[in-house]
Amino acid sequence: MIKKLAGEQDTFLLLTDHTAYILSITESGHPEHLYYGARLDADSADELRALRQKREFEPGNAIVYAPEHPTLVLEDICLEYSGFGHGDIREPFIELVRADGSRTTDFIYQGYRLPENDTLSDSLPSSYSADGQAERLCLTLADGALTLELHYCVYPACDVITRRARLINNDREPVELERLLSVQLDLPDDGWAVTSFHGAWAREMEKNTALFPHGKFVIESRTGSSSNRANPFFMLHRSDAGEDFGEVYGFNLIYSGNHYAAIETNAYHKTRVVQGVNPSGFRFLLEQGESFETPEAVMTFSAEGFGGQSRQMHRFIREHILRGEWADRERPVLLNSWETSYFKITESNLVALAKAGRDVGVELFVMDDGWFGDRDDDTRALGDWQVNRKKLPGGMERLSKKITDMGMQFGIWVEPEMVNVNSRLYEEHPDWVMERNGHLHSEGRHQRVLDLCNPAVTDWMIETMSAVFSSGKISYVKWDMNRIFSDVYSPYLTAKRQGEVAHRYILGLYHVMRTLTSRFPHILFEGCASGGNRFDLGILSFFPQIWASDNTDGLCRTHIQEGYSYGYPQCCIGAHVSASPNHQTLRSAPAETRFNVAAFGALGYELNIGDLLPKEKEKIRLQITLFKVWRDVLQFGQLYRVRTGNIHEWICVSEDKTRAVGMFMQELVQPNEQAHRFYCKGLEPDRTYRFHSIPDKINIKLFGSLINTMAPIHIRQNGVLHHLIARFVTMGGETEDYTAKGLVLMNAGVALRQQFSGTGYNENVRIFPDFASRMYFVEAID
Repeated sequence: MIKKLAGEQDTFLLLTDHTAYILSITESGHPEHLYYGARLDADSADELRALRQKREFEPGNAIVYAPEHPTLVLEDICLEYSGFGHGDIREPFIELVRADGSRTTDFIYQGYRLPENDTLSDSLPSSYSADGQAERLCLTLADGALTLELHYCVYPACDVITRRARLINNDREPVELERLLSVQLDLPDDGWAVTSFHGAWAREMEKNTALFPHGKFVIESRTGSSSNRANPFFMLHRSDAGEDFGEVYGFNLIYSGNHYAAIETNAYHKTRVVQGVNPSGFRFLLEQGESFETPEAVMTFSAEGFGGQSRQMHRFIREHILRGEWADRERPVLLNSWETSYFKITESNLVALAKAGRDVGVELFVMDDGWFGDRDDDTRALGDWQVNRKKLPGGMERLSKKITDMGMQFGIWVEPEMVNVNSRLYEEHPDWVMERNGHLHSEGRHQRVLDLCNPAVTDWMIETMSAVFSSGKISYVKWDMNRIFSDVYSPYLTAKRQGEVAHRYILGLYHVMRTLTSRFPHILFEGCASGGNRFDLGILSFFPQIWASDNTDGLCRTHIQEGYSYGYPQCCIGAHVSASPNHQTLRSAPAETRFNVAAFGALGYELNIGDLLPKEKEKIRLQITLFKVWRDVLQFGQLYRVRTGNIHEWICVSEDKTRAVGMFMQELVQPNEQAHRFYCKGLEPDRTYRFHSIPDKINIKLFGSLINTMAPIHIRQNGVLHHLIARFVTMGGETEDYTAKGLVLMNAGVALRQQFSGTGYNENVRIFPDFASRMYFVEAID
């Protein structure tokens, strides 16, 4: 709900179900931020007066805005936007240079409107409201012939407010825009902490919390993508906030390029948060009549800690970012060829792998890299999107028919934004590449970046990919992008437009994605960028899931997926079960853990199922069967992070609170710690539930030489006899099965069976070595 309150000064109250955002126009015409937090209906003149900044005299060593407003010091007031030059020396919202070289800006309130629909252009993705419940506010401000619009959108049920801005140049002279951010939130106090998510390839979403009493904390990407170095999602919170309690703000940006966020506490103990397109290297020329619009920023507030913030963000993304046929559909279980074949693919080995997948219940087979051009390694043929007939004699059509005739869907891998110098495309169109001709170009993965600022390139990409996607029965596309930017330069743009390259690249990418997803609405697209190098709301506006990391190690994925879970729902997170030892870490982890972690996402497999032993295949078949029963809860349920550390405990609860799936995972065994408890979350307190596990068989080889304490003859560990016995003899696993009220399961928890600690074993002992895990299932009893 958006309410304009009566009075001499325009005041606006933006309400969600549980939060309130209040802003008012000062006598000087500046939008003042009054409040953002837990819901309150402060709509009387007295209440609003209580919220406004008060001053009788100017402070020393400060700038007074104007003689008519002798107590207005812009450095010491909470504002909705901030310019440069009139005394606010904090992080600015906007910076520009006029034709005369001046930089001072002073945008003053002119009026407001309440548009029914999004009035901005479609060059950038944005949130949407299918049910018409979102409300919008636009404030118009002016500085001479320049107009600045501040746009707000309120999603009441999700407790989310979005912001974006647009600058319009109505002057006869051009303006060079050096910064225009999407959101500015000024808070009246300090003592906040920021939690952000950083990393690198194979180490995405490492959670980092910083306490800062004074100064500035910056989160940014200069990679040309939203990047694995610093995801655009972050949280601002009180230092004592936890999973279920404390004030937490969540921020994100619907953008896939260079982004920037700064959290600053100033000399007057006020805290400013800004986020938007990274101003580093950015310079956008606006001629008369031209405008620049920012990406949309997303804000939420929860008084129920990190978990409350996460669930609000998850719901917002599911309902107002994901779109198309796959927005709310359960994702198919897939089998990807990459870690089985790498570049060494043939039609026969792909078909054999697909048959093995079909036999265990896989629904979608994906042919990864290596199917096109002379693509035998990563140094060549990228850009030559014609089928390699030596590898696939019948082309895409025959292969896809063989797969679909098995009752499976068929998918492919592409990387359209990149090109190898050793390719026909580069030979024919060297001017289509983002590079300075005649100068050294620093490559990544032997690739160069196609110049998506150039309409000829985006047109080629659309038509080429359209031909590929139409060449067979293709139901899924993994869209990769395996390098970051270097030597950023567009041969297509003029010299004075080179500061626009990084942003115009993203606009070109969105044009391509929007066109292809409209042409092929039935295809499930999965974003990828060397794993999670472009995991953001911009990509999710077109592709409903993103490959979270090239690292499929079960332990690493626990941390990576836990990191994503703070800002992104499970259905968006591509997660695969791979071989053991793992190809990225050489770590061996139990098959159960590899599955249990991957099941909390868009599940897939990436290993040679055909090479497995019959009992290993049967284990995968049972995993997939189980997953299909609980897939709706795992992908679309409410996620609770109960514990993290050496013990990771997650639980997903269905929206109607009748079903839940929990995971309990241990990183390293602690000697003689027999007792563990599993605590449920999100259940109905007075409802009765059955809490149970599915018992498994224990491989006798896990006990090593301890087998000799029971065997009548000596058995050499890992010897022939040891292996032979293990083929025919398994040990019974523990069973958990209880009936209790939801309040009991949540507050008291379930005391699990004793963990093995070296003093004895029977079928009631939980074998729980390093990296072990269990799934637990909760069902309401009607």
